[in-house]
Amino acid sequence: MADGDEQIRVRPAVVDDNAALLAIDNTEWTQGSGFPSVIEQERTTYFTIDTPPGDHLVAEYRGEVVGYVRLKPKTPLREGVHVFGIFGLVVTRRARRLGVASALLEAAAQEARARGGRKLSLHVLGSNPAALRLYERNGFVTEGHFREEFLIEGEYVDDITVTRWLK
Repeated sequence: MADGDEQIRVRPAVVDDNAALLAIDNTEWTQGSGFPSVIEQERTTYFTIDTPPGDHLVAEYRGEVVGYVRLKPKTPLREGVHVFGIFGLVVTRRARRLGVASALLEAAAQEARARGGRKLSLHVLGSNPAALRLYERNGFVTEGHFREEFLIEGEYVDDITVTRWLK
């Protein structure tokens, strides 16, 4: 466990987290970890009808919101209710390497399991090897690898699907 583990708290997001999550989104996504077309969007609010607080868990470190994970069923179809997707995981630079991302992933797995989930999956850009290592350390395995799926800043980037089975 990292030294900061005892100071990390993961909890459900609330409406009052809006400003903190918007600030995190505006400063922490990079071309290696996200899509420029999304990063460049001017937003004045984080939570929307499509991204409500109930889809998020936030991490606090020493009382400050330093990250979030967005978790929801991967598909709205009843045939896929057992599969949950992570649609965003971000930790501020100053809170990295403290165990925050791992704490968020574990909390997401617990939440998915509590809601009947058997499988947790997400997509990660091949241009983000640090994220791939993080997911591997947290029990995810590569389930799909789509070569040259995206063209980002003139470079073709792979889309990798990783999965963690929930026990």
